[in-house]
Amino acid sequence: MINAVSMVAVVFVIGSEAWQRLQHPGSINGATVSIVAVLGLLINLVVAWVLSRGERNLNVRAAMLHVMGDALGSVAAIAAGVVIWLTGWTPIDPLLSILIGGLILASSVGLLRAASHATLDGVPFTMNIELFGQALAEVPGVSEVHDLHVWPIASERLALSAHVLVANLASWPQTLHLLRAVASDQGIDHVTFQPESPAGELQPIQFVRR
Repeated sequence: MINAVSMVAVVFVIGSEAWQRLQHPGSINGATVSIVAVLGLLINLVVAWVLSRGERNLNVRAAMLHVMGDALGSVAAIAAGVVIWLTGWTPIDPLLSILIGGLILASSVGLLRAASHATLDGVPFTMNIELFGQALAEVPGVSEVHDLHVWPIASERLALSAHVLVANLASWPQTLHLLRAVASDQGIDHVTFQPESPAGELQPIQFVRR
């Protein structure tokens, strides 16, 4: 989340600086800008390649956003440097900065939305909770599934809790095994299923003041 917020702040700084350069253009050495930008682009591409071979989670996605933002900035700088070197038209630099800033802003807002959703223990965007609940309810021996909750407990780990109404508590071990298998198919290995019997079959324990 801090990554996403910082990128949004950087975009606004870039936009402000670009606007100032449009209002008050300065001299730019196009050849030098392009050479430095090429070196920066090569470094960022190597870092992006390393990140792409690692874990795939929200933290890596945030790091990748930083790297790709730098890479896009390098591409814009190369293009601006070449145009300025050949034509002397300096407004191309701030205009490309605004364009790249807009692309980074869109990605940053998406990352911020995902990070906020995970922080608030929301159901992953990639999961259809209705279909998943229906799949659990169709397990043999299950009559009903309610109070179903799915939330992230780490970047790559999901947790689940649910109340399960079963026709026969004696067969609960087999039913639990099948429920775990359905959850595992969705990448959920940390599960808590609470079995419940039909009303009247099992009376709850009552505590009274003595």
